[in-house]
Amino acid sequence: MIDGRLQRGERTRQAVLDASVKLASVEGLDGLSLSRLTATLGVSKSGLFTHWPDKQALQLAIVEHARRQWTEHIIAPALRAPRGVRRLWALHEHRLDFYRSGRLPGGCFFRAVDGEFDDRPGPVHDAIADAIDSWMNLLTRLGELAVELGDLRPGTDPARLAFEIEAIGSVVVVHTHLLKREQSYRFARTAVLEQLRFLSTDPGVLPEA
Repeated sequence: MIDGRLQRGERTRQAVLDASVKLASVEGLDGLSLSRLTATLGVSKSGLFTHWPDKQALQLAIVEHARRQWTEHIIAPALRAPRGVRRLWALHEHRLDFYRSGRLPGGCFFRAVDGEFDDRPGPVHDAIADAIDSWMNLLTRLGELAVELGDLRPGTDPARLAFEIEAIGSVVVVHTHLLKREQSYRFARTAVLEQLRFLSTDPGVLPEA
């Protein structure tokens, strides 16, 4: 009986977090009211507070859940690619695939919430910043490794390359959702691929642009 209640509680918790990340990708975390969640999921406010004592605790759990989704659908499959420039390319490609999948109606949770909390110090700001910083560090580290392995030319600046990849990946969300320009996926793919091929010591290991 106890195990059954725990399992049901965990299923409810996961359902709330899944729905919350989807809604927040459109409405942001501030726009995600408890009444909106309860209406969407058919659970009571008291049911929500069984899992999280207040709204901030719920927001922190939502950020962490979005981070786990990012890892599961983008980082983990990309890390199965061969080390070096192909792994760096796989990260960008899986990111675009994640956006195109429509898993999140707003395209990207972090693009929806970073502007809300960039100038608002506190635990939620820190959690969002840490997630984005970890992503940038991963891009940079993979670029450094690609240079060390001889996949990218000596003199390549991994931090700048990471910034460029991030900038191109981020703008896709705005252009496809706000401006409805589906060709932005193709532009984002081509722009990063051409840059990586230009910097590669052996462009043949990458697809044609």
